[in-house]
Amino acid sequence: MGNSRYVASFCLLFLFILSSSVLAQLSSNQKSAMDNLYELLQNQTLALPWSATADPCSWAGVTCSAGNSTITELSLSNYGLHNSNFLPLVCKIDTLEALDVSKNSLSLIPDGFFKSCENIEGFKLLNFSWNGLSGLLPSFSGFSSLQSLDLSYNLLSGVIQLQLDGLDDLKSLNLSFNKFNGSIPINLGKSNALEQLHLSTNLFEGLIPEELANYSNLTLIDLSNNKLSGNLSSTIGKLLNLEVLLLSSNSLTGEIPSILSNIPTLKRFAANQNRFNGGIPSGITKYLKNLDLSYNYLSESIPNDLLCQPNLQTVDLSYNLLEGPIPKTMSSNLTRLRLGSNFLNGSIPSAICDKLQNLVYLELENNSLGGSIPRGLRSCNSLQLLSLAQNHFNGELPRELGDLRQLQGLVLQANNFIGEFPSEITQLSRLSVLNISWNMINGTIPSSISSLKNLVSLDLQGNNLSGSIPSNIADMNSLMELQLGKNNLRGSIPLMPLKLQYTLNFSNNLFEGTIPQSLQSLRQLEVLDLSNNNFSGKIPDFLTKMDSLTQLLLANNNLSGSVPTFNSRVTVTTKPGNLGLTNLTTTASTASHHKKTSITVLLALVFAAVIAGLLCVVSLLLSRRCCRKNNGEVQSRDDPPSPYLMEGYVLTANGIYRSAINFNKAMEVVSNPLNILLKTRFSTYFEAVMPSGARYFIKKLNWSDKIFQPGSLENFGQEIKVLGKLHNANIMAPLAYMLTTDSAYLFYEFAYEGSLCDVLHSSSGTTLDWASRYCIATGVARGLAFLHGCPSGPILLFDLSSRSILLKSITEPQIGDIELYKVIDPSKSTGSISAVAGSVGYIPPEYAYTMRITMAGNVYSFGVILLELLTGKPAVSEGTELAKWVLSKSAHQQLQHRDHLLDFRLKTSPAAKTQMLVMLEIALACVSFSPEARPTMKSVLWRLLNARFASVGELRIAFSILSSFPSGPYGSSQRTADKVLYCFSLCAILNLD
Repeated sequence: MGNSRYVASFCLLFLFILSSSVLAQLSSNQKSAMDNLYELLQNQTLALPWSATADPCSWAGVTCSAGNSTITELSLSNYGLHNSNFLPLVCKIDTLEALDVSKNSLSLIPDGFFKSCENIEGFKLLNFSWNGLSGLLPSFSGFSSLQSLDLSYNLLSGVIQLQLDGLDDLKSLNLSFNKFNGSIPINLGKSNALEQLHLSTNLFEGLIPEELANYSNLTLIDLSNNKLSGNLSSTIGKLLNLEVLLLSSNSLTGEIPSILSNIPTLKRFAANQNRFNGGIPSGITKYLKNLDLSYNYLSESIPNDLLCQPNLQTVDLSYNLLEGPIPKTMSSNLTRLRLGSNFLNGSIPSAICDKLQNLVYLELENNSLGGSIPRGLRSCNSLQLLSLAQNHFNGELPRELGDLRQLQGLVLQANNFIGEFPSEITQLSRLSVLNISWNMINGTIPSSISSLKNLVSLDLQGNNLSGSIPSNIADMNSLMELQLGKNNLRGSIPLMPLKLQYTLNFSNNLFEGTIPQSLQSLRQLEVLDLSNNNFSGKIPDFLTKMDSLTQLLLANNNLSGSVPTFNSRVTVTTKPGNLGLTNLTTTASTASHHKKTSITVLLALVFAAVIAGLLCVVSLLLSRRCCRKNNGEVQSRDDPPSPYLMEGYVLTANGIYRSAINFNKAMEVVSNPLNILLKTRFSTYFEAVMPSGARYFIKKLNWSDKIFQPGSLENFGQEIKVLGKLHNANIMAPLAYMLTTDSAYLFYEFAYEGSLCDVLHSSSGTTLDWASRYCIATGVARGLAFLHGCPSGPILLFDLSSRSILLKSITEPQIGDIELYKVIDPSKSTGSISAVAGSVGYIPPEYAYTMRITMAGNVYSFGVILLELLTGKPAVSEGTELAKWVLSKSAHQQLQHRDHLLDFRLKTSPAAKTQMLVMLEIALACVSFSPEARPTMKSVLWRLLNARFASVGELRIAFSILSSFPSGPYGSSQRTADKVLYCFSLCAILNLD
């Protein structure tokens, strides 16, 4: 009886499990829909990780309900999809709640999708971000239950009217990074349920609508990087749930409304890069954690209560017109305080660090602050960056600075510091940047400075230092830049750190004797300045073999003999001074000497040729005899072995390229150094002519030299295959690759004009015309915007410079070295990759203490290239970076009076000059000191494209408009410079694409 009861119970349990498994299966309709979807997608992408024999609920990106009875979510993100024909099929899954097709290459949403999906009652999330959707915003009238819509990072355009009005339950809307224009939309669902509104980086214009205050549930508003103007209405204070308000990079004016202090939930407010004026309202930081009002026209003094609110963490008020002292009371939670580039005076509060145990960045540069550095600063023991440059600080550098053991950047240049270099600073083991230049520091450089093993940049120029350079300075094996110019240093020059590559500056000192042979070990050095010393003897030939050298300054020494022949990319300055120098190719005495010795030389050459011929015959006979004895030993042991081809792969589907590329011929080319055309920081370019006559670039990347490790072959191939699918006229996408045991080689289209650096700064006397420069600027911007907006994620550039821009023609630029970000592993670097993001002159200032490659850093490098095109000057001239030179020359100067900065060799019309001035303003924005203040590349591209519409006529129209403007931040009448600046901003956006 007991056993039968047990068996009955077991049977019932078995039937229950069986029935549950049956009930848990997908319906035939959904199973059929997924099978059809699989068939359609597998022909479109190789990245589909699905198996036709498995349950669809087990497929990657597929989410089913409890029990796997229905499909609720479907993610096809980053699968390389380019055809939208699968979308209507997705809508056959009538239980779908979320669809994510982000990070693909879709260009449209078919009408069939809207007709099929609008009746799905539970549809809550739709994500089409990071695609290539274009045209007008479609209507979503049938998606009443949709709660989240993401169409960001596409190419959608036009005015938004009622397309979103039917989204009654909409809580999150993201339309950022598109080309929408017109007014900010206010019809965003009849129930006003919206919580997050992302509209940044579009072309919206006009006022911020007061109707936004009707969406009382809003927690986030992002309207940054548009063309919005007018005042910020006080109705914003009605949004009592608002947590984040981002208004950066617009043209908003008026005062910051004090009503913001009444929003108890507001944690972040960013309104940088606008035209706000007046004072900062008291109490605005009452609830805030993060405040950014940089790059405005805010004046008056900083309110005493601004920095002391308990929740406050970061404050950026840099680049305003603020005056008066720094408030003494500050929040103990502050991590970053940026007050640079204002008119602040007084001293640093002596008790500033009593409570600031969490302060990481303290930036007070470019003000009128004075007094001494308070010794209490030692209590800021979390400090990583201390920037007090360009003020009026005086007294001795406090030895207590040595207690800031977390410090990575110490920037104190252009003050009035006196006394000796405190050896305690050399205890800062994390320090990567030390700049005490242009002060009155005396004494000697302490030998303990060699203990700064992480120091990348050391700048002590413009002081009164004496004595000799410490003999152990070579131990600073991370040092990339050494500036010791304009001191009283003397004695012998010791062995230098081998990684030096930005600048080595010994100018304006008391060094004498011959140029030391030890300098030849600096194979990566770009700028060497030995000018204004007492060096004598000949210019050594080893300087011509320093492959990375771009500038050599030798003026005002006592050098003699002939000037060696340098590579065309190297600018050599030997005058004035050096009266004993001659050039054998131009002097009459040399020509006469050549005539007298020509017969002797000719006879010697003939005799040598005969002897060489006899030797060749003998060696040929011997080699044949040797080969008979040992057939396996074909190659002499004294010759370097040819590279062994492990793998060759053609990436492009273009039949012309596929038939022309010959890997055997390529191996011959790269084995001969005479085929080298160009060297960038991380690559060597060879010119290769295939048997068909087709010409290509072949780029060499060394496995052992900083780039790869032998075990990464498979990953390399995968990454390069992805890059090979990129299609943009302004980037150098690889056509094929080869792998050897120690190197990787990439094939590219041949750029017949060479690098932009060579063309722009050629000594041939030919000047690149403005029309060509404009085409190059917009082309590079297109390529960089494309790379930053790649659906699979941004592709960043390690080294963006005019040397890494190759020209197919004089108006067709291509960005090179795009693969480095994908295949370099900085942690395995044996060279400088882990410490350097680019070439000298192009490296963003924040890299000194962040050591990270970012999109904002690439924008800075592009800004330098744009300045090169506008000024005709190289990125570094006579030891001075172009960006710093232009910024200093354009500061506090009316825009229309900046034409002296433009390349005087260009013959341009008034309209073209106006266009150049507009582009100069764009370049200045790109090289802003603050990464947050720089525009995105997409924004830069739009502004460049529309700079061509700037004309004198529009300038007059804008001035007539501005004449009716109310008074600005400078008093009763706004400065002419500000009107011009606003005017050009207006001109540049009148006709955006």
